[in-house]
Amino acid sequence: MKYEVLGPLRITAGSTVLTVNAPKMATLLVALVVRANTVVSKEALITEIWEGTPPRRAAAALHVYVSQLRKLLAMGAPDASPIVTERPGYMLVAGPEDTDWGRLEQLTRQARAARDRGDLEDSAHAFAQAVGLWRGPLPCPRQNGPLIGDFAAWVKTHRLHCLEDYVEVSLELGRHRSLIGLLSTLVSEHPFHEVFYGQLMRALDASERRAEALRVYEQAATTLSRELGLGPGRQLRQVHRAILSGGSAPAPRLHDVAAPGRA
Repeated sequence: MKYEVLGPLRITAGSTVLTVNAPKMATLLVALVVRANTVVSKEALITEIWEGTPPRRAAAALHVYVSQLRKLLAMGAPDASPIVTERPGYMLVAGPEDTDWGRLEQLTRQARAARDRGDLEDSAHAFAQAVGLWRGPLPCPRQNGPLIGDFAAWVKTHRLHCLEDYVEVSLELGRHRSLIGLLSTLVSEHPFHEVFYGQLMRALDASERRAEALRVYEQAATTLSRELGLGPGRQLRQVHRAILSGGSAPAPRLHDVAAPGRA
């Protein structure tokens, strides 16, 4: 059984796709998936499903939702359900590659290990695979609960870190020209994220488009000043000075792998 939550909820068993249409059941399943192999208390699940305002018979309703999910995931084999009862709640049992976020952690670790040993091709390939796991917005419109809300925040941060690191390794490989389109899109999508401005400036400068690189700095300075009342940060200023002087711009450090919270 495979569980995908880095985009619309998708559950597959071989070639069979399982569908959860009821919003509260989908919220329950996502909460269990993002805490796979960890017991989630009934109280935490109730809070997640009803966003802190549960009905009087919430515990009974939760029991019904769990039973329905067990039947769905067991696929006709009652003893094969991956949802188990453990005090003080329930746990989804899943292998290391059964969840897409688990696969994401594996790939980012592989990518950073490859970078550390100097294997930039393998590192870039693993980072590209990791970035490709994102399929769109998270599966639950309800993201105010602590479990899914914390996971959503982790996903947002981890995606940015993966993109930064993929670009950085690709720049080291000399793929400057092929990155300009991607970085232009990232700057447009994340207008306050200075790392992408700096990487775009370095890619343009290495592609002999120095004037455009300097215009990107002006764009960043204008956006940050107009929207936030701030100037460019130290690292972006260093990139700017390096381009003006014809020197080597500093590269940002690759990120450590941080798993989503397990509280």
